[in-house]
Amino acid sequence: MDRTAPPLATIAAALRREREKAGISLTELARRAGIAKSTLSQLEAGSGNPSVETLWSLGVALGVPFSRLVEPPTPAVRVIRAGAAPGIRSEQADFTGILLSVGSRRARRDIYLVELDPGALRKAEAHTPGSVEHMIVARGRVRTGPATEPVELRPGDYAAFPGDVEHLYEALEPDTLVVLVMEHPD
Repeated sequence: MDRTAPPLATIAAALRREREKAGISLTELARRAGIAKSTLSQLEAGSGNPSVETLWSLGVALGVPFSRLVEPPTPAVRVIRAGAAPGIRSEQADFTGILLSVGSRRARRDIYLVELDPGALRKAEAHTPGSVEHMIVARGRVRTGPATEPVELRPGDYAAFPGDVEHLYEALEPDTLVVLVMEHPD
């Protein structure tokens, strides 16, 4: 994989999305960024070879950070398998910190310890718009996530998924134990 090749599909989608959100034409964005309209058209079509400078000019013209144009969108369901996340070890004790999710300053987080057993499927209605659920399996196995996109988790696995859509919880082993963090916008 060439780490120097620009993510053209991501850039194309981001440029189109941000331009439409700003409500401006290709011609106007090209003018504001100081680039040729044909160059912008190629970029939105997913071709061309944009430089950092070109993307930076487009970001400034759109009023968005450079990263918004090159970073792929975050998937709706995010899973980190046990042992897959990097940890930072302590020098003082047998202690390793593993960051799974960064909190938002504009959200409230409620933390639950949930015990589940196989049997009935727990269906949850959509919570308030913008809600996100974070789950870490301590013991057992669970199937959880949006009703349309559930994932299976094992001990130590972490998943984050939209809580503002119908979602589910299903124990796949007896005595399943999970930590559930519900994040709601303030």
